[in-house]
Amino acid sequence: MPQDPAERRVVVTGPPRRTRRAPGPYRPRLEIDEQTTLGHTYVRSLMRSQLRAAVTVLAVLVLLVGPLPLVFAAAPAARPLKWVVLGFGLYVPLVLLARWYVRRAERNERDFVRLVGDR
Repeated sequence: MPQDPAERRVVVTGPPRRTRRAPGPYRPRLEIDEQTTLGHTYVRSLMRSQLRAAVTVLAVLVLLVGPLPLVFAAAPAARPLKWVVLGFGLYVPLVLLARWYVRRAERNERDFVRLVGDR
């Protein structure tokens, strides 16, 4: 018994479609360039570590400089001492704090480059 031509199945063939990236070495920089979710996660991790270093420096700075007006108000007779504290006592800790922050930021960036570097 012959089949109806409308019921006949047809097989269509063609070149395979590429729905995924070509197999090969994994390249995180490509994820960042294409702005994928994973690339966004990489960049957010760098931004978060940089923000953490900045907030740490800000907290230390507030703890270092914040109480000074109260200390100066408590000892109004020690006027020359105020200038010594402001001129010399704060200079060294501020320089050390700035140096720590720059080194931390550079290390965060170096770690990020190592993380996303082509392997």
